[in-house]
Amino acid sequence: MTDRRLAVAAWESLFRAQHEVLREISDDFSEDELTQAEYDVLLTVVRGDDSTARLRDVTANMLISQPSVSRLVDRMVARGLISKCADPLDGRGAIVRATEKGSSAFRRIATAHGRSIAERMSVLSDEELAQLHELTAKLRGA
Repeated sequence: MTDRRLAVAAWESLFRAQHEVLREISDDFSEDELTQAEYDVLLTVVRGDDSTARLRDVTANMLISQPSVSRLVDRMVARGLISKCADPLDGRGAIVRATEKGSSAFRRIATAHGRSIAERMSVLSDEELAQLHELTAKLRGA
């Protein structure tokens, strides 16, 4: 049986570490180029085939509600960062595609963001990073 106090202490430590790291790396984003939420949408989209993704897949990867994702996507369409069309395989769904403007902004920020993450995570050895990755994957799968 899991030690309850240890479980709570580990959770609190994980939560506080996540909060601190996110606060530090949030400086990589600016309202005039891409917000962190817009970057998260584009992360899912540019990783898809032909820089596309189903809107439901974008929503599944976000930590905000479906209506909030829909509003965010609509704002990104208005800004010219992505395009949106009906999903031919699901009449109720939509497909989003990164535009050249969105892809370009994503690449610029991803480069700097990746450096920030690597720098912040450099307090851990490669072995510790692999262990952290394995443990967090295990928690997500639980």
